[in-house]
Amino acid sequence: MQLSRFLLCIAFFLAPVCFIATSWLYLYPFFHGCDFPTPSNSPGSPAPFRLLALGDPQLEGDSSLPKPDARIFTSLEYLVDDVRHAGSWHRRQRFISHALKGVGPDLLKWLKGLRKRIDLWGNDLYLAHIVRSLRWWAEPTHVVVLGDLLGSQWISDEEFERRAERYWGIVFRGMERVPDAVMQGGALEVLAGDKRWENRVINVAGNHDVGYAGDLDENRMERFERAFGMANWDIMFTLPTAVRDTSKAPPALRLVILNSMNLDTPAFSSDLQRATYDFMNHIITTSRPVTEKTHAIILLTHIPLHKEPGVCVDSPFFDFFTSGSGIKEQNMLSEHASKALLEGIFGLSGNEQAEGGGQGRSGVIINGHDHEGCDVLHYISQAGTASCPDDEVDVEDMELPLSCPNSERFASPIWDNTTSDAEELSDTDAAPPQGPPEPSWSTLRIPHPPHKYPSLGPRVLPTATPRLREITLRSMMGDFGGHAGFLSAWFDARLGARGEWVLELATCGLGVQHWWWGVHVVDLLALVFAVAGLVVRAFEGRKPAGRKPAGRKVVGGGKAQGRGMVEGKR
Repeated sequence: MQLSRFLLCIAFFLAPVCFIATSWLYLYPFFHGCDFPTPSNSPGSPAPFRLLALGDPQLEGDSSLPKPDARIFTSLEYLVDDVRHAGSWHRRQRFISHALKGVGPDLLKWLKGLRKRIDLWGNDLYLAHIVRSLRWWAEPTHVVVLGDLLGSQWISDEEFERRAERYWGIVFRGMERVPDAVMQGGALEVLAGDKRWENRVINVAGNHDVGYAGDLDENRMERFERAFGMANWDIMFTLPTAVRDTSKAPPALRLVILNSMNLDTPAFSSDLQRATYDFMNHIITTSRPVTEKTHAIILLTHIPLHKEPGVCVDSPFFDFFTSGSGIKEQNMLSEHASKALLEGIFGLSGNEQAEGGGQGRSGVIINGHDHEGCDVLHYISQAGTASCPDDEVDVEDMELPLSCPNSERFASPIWDNTTSDAEELSDTDAAPPQGPPEPSWSTLRIPHPPHKYPSLGPRVLPTATPRLREITLRSMMGDFGGHAGFLSAWFDARLGARGEWVLELATCGLGVQHWWWGVHVVDLLALVFAVAGLVVRAFEGRKPAGRKPAGRKVVGGGKAQGRGMVEGKR
């Protein structure tokens, strides 16, 4: 078989594989059902607010690479001079032998650095492919990255700028950060009124961007805000006048971007921590009353709220600098900081005598940090509300919405000073309290298929139990499948007295990064074989024709010559 035919046959057999794989890769939002939930009160119409949420891209850089100006084969650097001035053949032989032993490790180190550079290049393109595909297919009105934009806070300013350039020049090419005028002005905008939001990225500060409380200083905060925007800001969106009652306060959807890195103490910079708490107080004092259900808050932050061990993959963990500067690492916020968010910003309360019965404001918390993702309800039982016994709720088969079966009101618990035979009070037991224990916050994991988020309206607790949904998005990094969240918000005038906001979220993923690499490698091989086959065929066509084999010279025609020979014999 000709070489050209062999090469073209390989390309031919790879062609259908390439077509199917490439179609799946570039149309994966269609095949995976990546899209925003649609309003229940207007089926088929897109929600006026569609937030594409991405978590923890973590762009790496020179901390995992050899220095750009580092020498490659250091073992051979001085070999020529050493041999020239050796003075004897024995010493020359020793210098050469020593240098050759170092060539192998130097080569492996260089190849490792080259592989890492290619890996980072491919990772940037993989993330960019996710952003580009989802924006094209799902058409979000807003985009947010939930912290850890970069891979390390302990990098130089020069390396920070290089990674920021890759972030904007490759991953989010053609997009921009939110303008300072929008973040500083406490803006009030109409949904879908400004199409420029489609090309803006809302960036949340993460621990790998600015550091935890113990190493978050003014320099790290300043360079982050210069490249990606303010760490604390909010904006209010309202409905167009054509779809709302202009005689009353318009329905409002408030987007709150919060720097949760220094909510807990000790903090290295008390000024930066004070700025965060001042911002929280601003949100609390400028929010509408908790009884106003036409108002909803979407809180975008990085570190998840406190949860009991075993609820999510991460468990509560704190580590502190030995120097005493503050928090070095944390998996979740403390119970105190979590309570401040739930009871402060959202107005939830375990006291049923609180305003609005302690039910708080409508809303949701969306964050990152825990790369595996988690979906929970934070709730606090009030004195007169029964909680759901575990044996009364089959959460695996629950339908949404669902109320706690057999839930009922009961009187406040009374301390019983009597003991049973199986459980007697010891002499060291403390005296019984004079009243019911103070209610505390708990969490309930919302079960669903892996990385598939149901509606934001489940009711797995009594309807009178204050609760709030918190969704920790799975990371968009290649090792975690390139996941993204799709949050839809719309106003349903049929709910409540004057209508309420409905928030629903869906999610999907591209797949591990190896699939992205595999598809492009197969495409490249098919192209190489096809081009090589055509080139070889062109050279085969230009090959000179072979010479004919030599024979006897025929004179006067074959038949005449034959007759002459016969006649001659005669």
